[in-house]
Amino acid sequence: MPIIVNIDVMLAKRKMQSKELAEILGITQANLSILKTGKAKGIRFETLEAICKALDCQPGDIIEYISR
Repeated sequence: MPIIVNIDVMLAKRKMQSKELAEILGITQANLSILKTGKAKGIRFETLEAICKALDCQPGDIIEYISR
């Protein structure tokens, strides 16, 4: 898939664990894992907004398009 999800990169830059982000977002660690691995079919804008707020970043820092 040409869409790459970089949540792990941002978590490392912010020195935050997945568990902490999941708690802030109010989602399960399993659902966060689905987002992180790129297995999600989509993401709600409100979830993307909450991730950006928690990690103090822009949507482009989390989602990347790689052409093939």
